[in-house]
Amino acid sequence: MELPACLLGLLALSITGKCSYSPEPDQQWTLPPGWVSLGRVDPEEELSLTFALKQQNLERLSELVQAVSDPRSPQYGKYLTLEDVAELVRPSPLTLHTVQKWLLAAGARNCHSVTTQDFLTCWLSVRQAERLLSGAEFHRYVGGPAKTHVVRSPHPYQLPQALASHVDFVGGLHRFPPTSSLRQRPEPLVAGTVGMHLGVTPSVIRERYNLTAKDVGSGTTNNSQACAQFLEQYFHASDLAEFMHLFGGNFAHQTSVARVIGKQGWGRAGIEASLDVEYLMSAGANISTWVYSSAGRHEAQEPFLQWLLLLSNESVLPYVHTVSYGDDEDSLSSAYIQRVNTEFMKAAARGLTLLFASGDSGAGCWSVSGRHQFRPSFPASSPYVTTVGGTSFQNPFLITNEIVDYISGGGFSNVFSQPSYQEEAVAKFLGSSPHLPPSSYFNASGRAYPDVAALSDGYWVVSNNIPIPWVSGTSASTPVFGGVLSLINEHRILNGRPPLGFLNPRLYQQHGAGLFDVTHGCHMSCLNEEVEGQGFCSGPGWDPVTGWGTPNFPALLETLLNP
Repeated sequence: MELPACLLGLLALSITGKCSYSPEPDQQWTLPPGWVSLGRVDPEEELSLTFALKQQNLERLSELVQAVSDPRSPQYGKYLTLEDVAELVRPSPLTLHTVQKWLLAAGARNCHSVTTQDFLTCWLSVRQAERLLSGAEFHRYVGGPAKTHVVRSPHPYQLPQALASHVDFVGGLHRFPPTSSLRQRPEPLVAGTVGMHLGVTPSVIRERYNLTAKDVGSGTTNNSQACAQFLEQYFHASDLAEFMHLFGGNFAHQTSVARVIGKQGWGRAGIEASLDVEYLMSAGANISTWVYSSAGRHEAQEPFLQWLLLLSNESVLPYVHTVSYGDDEDSLSSAYIQRVNTEFMKAAARGLTLLFASGDSGAGCWSVSGRHQFRPSFPASSPYVTTVGGTSFQNPFLITNEIVDYISGGGFSNVFSQPSYQEEAVAKFLGSSPHLPPSSYFNASGRAYPDVAALSDGYWVVSNNIPIPWVSGTSASTPVFGGVLSLINEHRILNGRPPLGFLNPRLYQQHGAGLFDVTHGCHMSCLNEEVEGQGFCSGPGWDPVTGWGTPNFPALLETLLNP
């Protein structure tokens, strides 16, 4: 039997142009602001690259996620184990054999897989990597607030055509670490002092969302929660202890993180890293907390991708994960976005609740063929995560009703179609909102977000032993909502129920029961004559600015406790 020409080319590693393909032809490559090239990397330097292998049975995985996440299903709450997921999605023997043979022939070494066998991370010299990935050219870059060093290729890479049915993409070539959009806003002007608060603290959060001193973890369950950080930032244990000393006096709490996954260095603490930990552990008080830290990873690794690998390699994980990472949808390749979305499906099948910040750019804005459009964010736009928007107090110094925080990210995906669980809610919004932007600005049939919201404006944070006021962003609202869900998981576990898992199907079926509806305010968008900086506006029920609203803990607990 004769072997096809391209397969012969693969085995011989003699790749010609017509026998190669680009896995990520639509991956944008622009050097982010503040980053500069330090030149080509030495050919003998070692690189760590991650190969995403084609998975199997993805339609079946989608069906199982729906079954275990829908309260109307007899399978509700009967989550899969990591081993179950691995059995389902693991690449075919042909894929595993073909890719491993290709990598070994190229000189790859120290290759490590994950439990699901759908990622393979290997070490190669730069010379070997550039020969393996036709067109790639590795440069070292430095940038970001922490002057981070990364190794990336400014040119697209190609793979042998024979690998097209075996490899989704190669990680570590193009995408740069994200930057924080947290802001320290000016202190609002105030008249009068009666009943005032001077910024959002845990006691303000707990009063607004009706959490009493008794609404804390019991310390008797295996319940846990986690936040993940990708900003080359550290949190300091001493900051957490000082924060709880200053602001945790009226509720039982833990003063230290139970587990750090990744390297936790000794550099200056980052405000976002400090914020995540401090508010997850004060909203989800007295619950064991893990922190995923990407600091100290190899220069060629993508921090977010490394976190996804960790999820595919640990059979026991916290039930709730809060993440404040996001990129413009249009800046990412289709292969990458679709594969990351599959990773979220794997997490949902296992009963994990993934919460992502909706972003801090309102509806966003970019120009396509000379016309302005809104600019959705990913992973906020994934149909398999719960996305958290942001609110402000109507009176910034009083614990009052909430209104839209104008930065709150929200809108409609240009990649993912609208999931069935939200069709009714979105149709109602589009049919009743008196302030809709022109239809050319958004994809009304796309996945709409956010799903929920919480306060995102005016937080106190302790970082590098200094209390810092007026910190704002959906990076604040996300751990707060995550902590509230962890408290509900605590009650469910004590009552013999499974954890909440992927929340959205239930959330939309219950029409936002247990949440404070936010009905006033609009978020920002394109500064042009047509929309004049205004995106979508909130209204009764679900809206693409604050979702279904913010948590009212006793009512939300009653809504989500059973079954």
